[in-house]
Amino acid sequence: MSGPVDLLHAMLSIPSPSGREDELARYLEKVMNDLGMAAGRDEAGNVIGDIGTGRGPVVMLLSHLDTVDRPLPARREGGRLVGRGAADAKGPLAAMISAAAARPSFPGTLRVVGAVEEERLSRGGEHLARTVPAPDALLVGEPSGWSRVVLGYKGKIDIEYRVARAATHSTNPAAKATEVAVAFWHDLLEALGPERDHGAFGLPAATLRGVRGDLTEARLDVDCRVPPGYDAQALAARLRARADGGEVTVVRHVPAVRRGRTDPVVRAVSAAIRRHGGTPRPTLKTGTSDMNTVAPHWDVPMATYGPGDSSLDHSDEEHIEIAEFLKGVDVLTTALDELATTL
Repeated sequence: MSGPVDLLHAMLSIPSPSGREDELARYLEKVMNDLGMAAGRDEAGNVIGDIGTGRGPVVMLLSHLDTVDRPLPARREGGRLVGRGAADAKGPLAAMISAAAARPSFPGTLRVVGAVEEERLSRGGEHLARTVPAPDALLVGEPSGWSRVVLGYKGKIDIEYRVARAATHSTNPAAKATEVAVAFWHDLLEALGPERDHGAFGLPAATLRGVRGDLTEARLDVDCRVPPGYDAQALAARLRARADGGEVTVVRHVPAVRRGRTDPVVRAVSAAIRRHGGTPRPTLKTGTSDMNTVAPHWDVPMATYGPGDSSLDHSDEEHIEIAEFLKGVDVLTTALDELATTL
């Protein structure tokens, strides 16, 4: 491996869908040790590498190892790298490893983490937040584009609805399980609030991720995205009042997170973008990341940054422009220099 591009290409060549990240984690443990980091694995399977003098603040660079389980062969096409995770989020993770390795004399500790199962229930991020002391600053690696810094993400409420009805002939006018489930979906949309928009950070929205059922049993899996301050318990109470004999389960609730433009990490990344000829574009995302996962546990300066186009996440066209990736490495390296002087 001779540089950041080769590192990323190698990472893309190792499939790592959620729950099957072990091969990539073992590879990166060796790579980080070879780059001068003290690297190892924790009980959850996260790979963690430290570098720096050890005397001073701890800056964590947190991204994830896993991808969605939709294979996309790794290859280089002209000025881009194609492969599953090129944007989400092997590109950002490779950039973080490369930036940290370039600063072995950082006055403190740079801690790079490749977490497991972010695409599922963020098991790696949850384990990290509950078992590792809070860093002094946190950079989360997700694709933002090299000149954007992400201030926050919507929250997430995963809801499961199950309902059963007695067996009967299809012509019986009594509501069947599937019909009750469809009615519940419409009630859920109404219960979310009068305005809903996946594209607006300040408004809730819902996606019907799964539907299974027949006349006697039905199940819905719903993914709700909600803004800061949204009352998840009140939503659950409204839904249970409209369950029509069904069972409503809140499978997972991750609150929204938002940082201000004066946050020290936001300022450091913004300054680095300017240093490399860009105009910083503070951004709010309508998805969810491990920034949401750790924020309730760690009240520290934080932001999300990473090269790559997030509109390509999970798609059959997922790729990263090499020039964009290398610009991201440069911005991260300079951001670490900024943090070294401000923390």
